[in-house]
Amino acid sequence: MSTKDTAKRMTLVMVSEPERILLAMKKRGFGEGRWNGFGGKVHDGETIEEAAVREMEEEGGIVPISMVKAGLLTFAFQSQPLKLEVHIFKVTSFSGAVTETEEMRPQWFPWERVPYEQMWSDDRYWLPLLQDNQCFVGHFLFDAPATSEHEGKIVTHTLAIVDAL
Repeated sequence: MSTKDTAKRMTLVMVSEPERILLAMKKRGFGEGRWNGFGGKVHDGETIEEAAVREMEEEGGIVPISMVKAGLLTFAFQSQPLKLEVHIFKVTSFSGAVTETEEMRPQWFPWERVPYEQMWSDDRYWLPLLQDNQCFVGHFLFDAPATSEHEGKIVTHTLAIVDAL
């Protein structure tokens, strides 16, 4: 059975400009206390792109104008069968005003000051590729999912630049 058949499909939207990136502090739920992009689960009957747009609007109050698929990452965990298939989109223009919501507190960061120490540990591997307008695919194996008590350590990973997704 392929990863696509067994994995939970997710979206992650990164709003990027040449000099800065929009990240959001997760205020509750999975990923609380971490900076991340906007995203979440793909609902039944929803395309991956529709989910990305919905999550961006729900979590940040903005709607993408220019959105391209930049990456596809799979995450697996030694301690359980859970697999995540994360479709990463890059947005370079949007409509609306960036707004804090119950779930997220958005903030712009200059690229040279991305707060990797308060992000998921895999972000430091692929986010520079997104900044450089590269498309990428990768797989990260963690010892266990991250919790408030456990960081989630990368056991192995692969990451490759591809022509397109």
